[in-house]
Amino acid sequence: MKSITLGLVGVGRIGVMHANNIASLNEGSDGPVAGVEVRLKVTDVAADHARSVAAGLGAGFVPTVQELLDSGIHGLVIATGTATHPGLIRAGVEAGIPVFCEKPVAMNVPDSVPVLEHIRQNRGVVQIGHQRRFDAGYVEAKRAFTAGELGWIHSLRAVTCDMSPPPVEFLATSGGLFRDCSVHDFDILRWLTGREIVEVYAKGSNNGDPAIGAVGDVDTALALVTFDDGTVGTVSASRYNGAGHDVRLEIQGSARSVMVGLDGQAALASAEPGITFPSGTPHKTFAERFHQAYRSELAAFVEVILGKRENPCTPEDAVAASRVADAAQASLESGMPVTVAQEVDR
Repeated sequence: MKSITLGLVGVGRIGVMHANNIASLNEGSDGPVAGVEVRLKVTDVAADHARSVAAGLGAGFVPTVQELLDSGIHGLVIATGTATHPGLIRAGVEAGIPVFCEKPVAMNVPDSVPVLEHIRQNRGVVQIGHQRRFDAGYVEAKRAFTAGELGWIHSLRAVTCDMSPPPVEFLATSGGLFRDCSVHDFDILRWLTGREIVEVYAKGSNNGDPAIGAVGDVDTALALVTFDDGTVGTVSASRYNGAGHDVRLEIQGSARSVMVGLDGQAALASAEPGITFPSGTPHKTFAERFHQAYRSELAAFVEVILGKRENPCTPEDAVAASRVADAAQASLESGMPVTVAQEVDR
């Protein structure tokens, strides 16, 4: 059996989730990495915690990033804070190792552009973690649209609502609700339609913890987006959705309409008499809602390493979504529609 080793940097909440998902890639024999044993090595500045995570998964612990890069790994998985992404991506690319990095590429688009150029110059392979591209519902919606089953799209409505907000300390450095949360919707809208978003008009509100407003963020926001063919859509987000973690996308076409996320665990209830759907327990976090998608994106990364598939989410894709998020934030602050910068990062 062929074996490859992934090196994971960062074992915080996201990192531990990725570590467990990497370990699960060896389960079963009919998955996308069948016949390949995936091994894991981890490192983190919190060494004791990293050792504990490694021991629990039967993985190896390496004291530093450089030692990890020098240890013979076949792929580097980055699950650290955003500010560290550019340096770690550069290090992996310079070592000639394929890289998987959680979104975004950098704290902002201007900081991302030099990273893109570095990747190109070194012919690096970098997959960015926009996991919704691997969710079964989004995949089916894209298939139906591409096959012409929906006709032409006249409206799109994307929703991402957390059950409760993250710590204010995180929000103070997140870049805002559009960059932290809605960027996933901006990415998936580009991916599904194959169109560029050219203008954004955003509004927001703060009716929850005043501390969120005090750090310059909003707890609820709505963006009207216009695509390059004139199609319109909305992207809404909130930190306070007590019903549960709610992620949906409604695609209305001239022939047929579909909704992603409308299953038995959807975080909503019908007001119509006698209707009991959905009846399941809603998801509480994004990790639950996208459990399989997170696993599938890492399986895809293994396939990229093995040369079995093309990169499913390039750094250029991620930066394009970030440009839309930047425009939404600028519109929120100015109260005016903002044209999305259309620099070509390819």
